[in-house]
Amino acid sequence: MLPQYTASDEDINNFLKKRIAVIGYGSQGSAQALNLRDSGADVIIGNRPGKSFDRAESDGFKVCSVRDAVASADVIAVMLPDEAAAEIYSADIAPSLRAHQTLLFAHGFNIHYKFITPPADVDVVMAAPKGVGPMVRKLFLDGGGVPSLVAVAQDATGAALHTALGYAALIGSSRSAILQSTFKDETETDLFGEQAVICGGIPALIEAAFETLVDAGYPPELAYSECAHEVKLVVDLIYAGGLSAMHDSVSKTAGYGGITRGKRLVSADTKAEMKKILGEVQSGAFAEEWIAEKRRGSLNYRKLIEEAKESPVETAGCVFRNILETDAGQKNFKSGKQS
Repeated sequence: MLPQYTASDEDINNFLKKRIAVIGYGSQGSAQALNLRDSGADVIIGNRPGKSFDRAESDGFKVCSVRDAVASADVIAVMLPDEAAAEIYSADIAPSLRAHQTLLFAHGFNIHYKFITPPADVDVVMAAPKGVGPMVRKLFLDGGGVPSLVAVAQDATGAALHTALGYAALIGSSRSAILQSTFKDETETDLFGEQAVICGGIPALIEAAFETLVDAGYPPELAYSECAHEVKLVVDLIYAGGLSAMHDSVSKTAGYGGITRGKRLVSADTKAEMKKILGEVQSGAFAEEWIAEKRRGSLNYRKLIEEAKESPVETAGCVFRNILETDAGQKNFKSGKQS
């Protein structure tokens, strides 16, 4: 069982004496900064000029350059995209670092793969919420919190873990769970889960199933409904109670068909490819590939995204969602009539 940490009152009170510079005001940065402030922390934002800079100001934060934010803070929470963090660290964070500050990351990518190598006299910790930024904020406002993985990569002061625990508690994770991890484990499991399941496996399976139905002559909107739209209903059941809750809630026909046919899709060849994907994550090959893609201007990535947006499954999804926006459309769809 994954060990859990407890953030003590002393961890929280000592953390509240520190100034936190949140570097980057995107999805995670904004959510965590707002939660920290609502918990009583002294928070400033370091950001380059642009929309995020302006949004942080409109949310009532003191916003300054990254260098100035780092120079005035005790804890530097690096909330930058993986592909941009090393460049910004080198240009704007490293020159202003001083001994005994804390560098805190929400993802272990740049430390684990050594794209960022901090000096030996600073603490390097991680507090990684297991949820997207909007969920980190929503659950906090609802009185709950997203679980966080906490790890220490470098303890220059002897208090690195306590700082990380205070941070995790104030973004709301002590209301849920603070789990012990490492930069390596968090990074490699996170990347693998994204590629094999969340952002890779599920979309690829949806698209393949959609194409199978359409190629067999079924209406694209119906194929989209069955293979994509209803996925959320099942995922919500799994999220709430695991695979058993899903099997308890769906029809026995669906349950039997799924449990007997699903394993035919995830074959030995599929698992072999999963092991290959995990190997690319563990070796750093994927990380190197992604950073190289970024340095080339993300041209191939942008091309692939545009192709995905123009795919038949996306076109059918737009049509299907438009149908659902009208009562007449919903009635026609449910009755099997074509609009």
